[in-house]
Amino acid sequence: MNKVIPCVLMRAGTSRGPFFLREWLPEGDEARDQALIGAIGASDPLQLDGVGGGSTLNSKVAIVSRSAQPDCDLDYLFAQVGVGHRSVDTRPNCGNMLSGVAPFGIEQGLVRAQDGVTKVRVFNVNTRSRIDVTVRTPNGRVTYEGDARIDGVAGTAAPILLDFLDAWGAVTGQVFPTGNRIDHIDGTAVTCIDAAMPLMIVRAADLGVTGREKPVALDANAALLARIESLRLQAGRMMGLGDVSSSVIPKPVLVSEGDAPNSVTSRYFTPHRCHASHAVTGAIGVASAFALPGTVASGIAREAGRHKLVVLHPAGQIDVEVELAGQGDAAEVKGAALVRTARKIMQGEMHLPDYVFSRPEEAAAPTQKPITIIVPTAAGGGNDTMARIIASKMGRLLGQEVLVDNRAGANGAIASEFVARAEPDGHTLMFGYVGTHAMNPALQKLGYDPVRDFEPIGLVGSSPTLMVVHPSVSAHRVQDLVSQLKADPGSLIYASAGDGTPPHFAAALFQLGSGTEMAGVKFDGAGPAISDVVSGRTQIMFPSLFTAHPFVRGGQLRALGVAGTQRLQSLPTLPTLSEAGIGGVDVTQWYGLFAPAKTPEPIISRLNQALNAVLADAAVIAQFRDHGASVEPGKPDALRTTLRDELLRWKDLVAQDALGDTKMRLAAFLE
Repeated sequence: MNKVIPCVLMRAGTSRGPFFLREWLPEGDEARDQALIGAIGASDPLQLDGVGGGSTLNSKVAIVSRSAQPDCDLDYLFAQVGVGHRSVDTRPNCGNMLSGVAPFGIEQGLVRAQDGVTKVRVFNVNTRSRIDVTVRTPNGRVTYEGDARIDGVAGTAAPILLDFLDAWGAVTGQVFPTGNRIDHIDGTAVTCIDAAMPLMIVRAADLGVTGREKPVALDANAALLARIESLRLQAGRMMGLGDVSSSVIPKPVLVSEGDAPNSVTSRYFTPHRCHASHAVTGAIGVASAFALPGTVASGIAREAGRHKLVVLHPAGQIDVEVELAGQGDAAEVKGAALVRTARKIMQGEMHLPDYVFSRPEEAAAPTQKPITIIVPTAAGGGNDTMARIIASKMGRLLGQEVLVDNRAGANGAIASEFVARAEPDGHTLMFGYVGTHAMNPALQKLGYDPVRDFEPIGLVGSSPTLMVVHPSVSAHRVQDLVSQLKADPGSLIYASAGDGTPPHFAAALFQLGSGTEMAGVKFDGAGPAISDVVSGRTQIMFPSLFTAHPFVRGGQLRALGVAGTQRLQSLPTLPTLSEAGIGGVDVTQWYGLFAPAKTPEPIISRLNQALNAVLADAAVIAQFRDHGASVEPGKPDALRTTLRDELLRWKDLVAQDALGDTKMRLAAFLE
């Protein structure tokens, strides 16, 4: 099998990924998918071994060939590659990646360019629909330079017009697969529509939100996410899609009023997280529902003809021109067009790694289901780093693959609920910590019980919490920082890893203890939060020493104090916050490995033995120590005791904090 293949890396719309001619890839779907996994680097959430970017938005692939359809020029197969897991899904479609197909096909000689503009008819293999794509080709050559601007992309580029011809009902066979424009699921009105992408649309107000929230706020609302997923699963069955629990379609959308009669506000989910901007195919579906009467998204009554509509999203807007035929209940969408841009980033050879391809001797040997450790935070933080250290060692000891799957969102609730509902067979584990199993449950009611829904495997370790600031902050002592905040309240912004996380609680306790106020920005984990502080966009954070250590050591952050009861051996001159006059800020971060409740004791014992063997490894001890953490091997009961004690401690703190203030006062800082 050829391990070196041609590749063109492109930014297409607000997505990015490699473009391949079908003939460049191995024959057969299985070998093709293995090549795509290797190209993106899907095995690793950071995708260090491929060209992916650690997000679904840049883990996309376009596969292009001359069309087998008599009235089309190009066939386009879209593939969504996994982030942190080896998977390839060709069921959905991507309109953003579509915007790069025609330029790529022209440059590869599949379509002859005209002088001025070239219209290319693309057949989308995923949805079996046709799209006319118009590209600028002055002097018979593709140009990417131009003055078109799309929200979510820096700069300007040549406009690429996408005209969707027959995307309505392409997946289910009907625009409204249930036969109704509005259905009611558990008392909630929804519109199930198949227009470029199967969608389940709900009015935001019907779910208790405005629909204008930032994605991070929606992702942090565990109850909302659970409600949306419950509706989506039922909608999938009603749309004839069957059990969609492991599928990304239908995509859920929350809609609300726009800022003008021709605009609608949309929050598009992918489906378990809110999109940072909006999918093109999703915008076509939302605009179609907005243009047609009788849906939950319907706007003003419109005559037959072409209408310029606007879909407002978190990063800006997408302008969609919709063509209507008929009126009233007989109205139909006959076409929709919008403008995207694309840019060729590089062209060359892709070198695929050996490990993604099955070898004959491996195929003949019996395979063992891998163990997956679910991490409740985004890649790059302390939790993620520790989990990867453990996974790499445990796999060798157990003689089976141990994967790490980052499922950030809702401040750890998404990952926790996923593991709590998983089969208790030892193949799905959770890297839990004080945030998921003590702080967040103490702060709010969640869809899981940290004690009842999990079986402890063993403690992993612990790390103290630091107060760090960006070097641009003038204060070099905690007292100086407090003076600055009192003189100019809200002048500094702190970053946290989300509601109910250690950095969040520590910041709240610091403000209570010091009598100061700071604005806060919440992220999906310590990794993106500390990156924001390093960049200077926010100025203060309370991360674990494990997370902060490399940045403090490198001079990118300055440590002001320890949020604990004693100084650290690694930073002996750094005072505690208590020594600086700020009492009540004692936040130690502990980490543990959990299995779903009712996992058999022999499995727990085997996993505990492997975990303790890893934690006894000198190299692991050194890695933890070098990052400011200590390993804490032990029996499952030790983790069970820690869990119960810490949960009780934080519940008491929320109800009546250590400073004698009421829950309402602490809650004000935790909002």
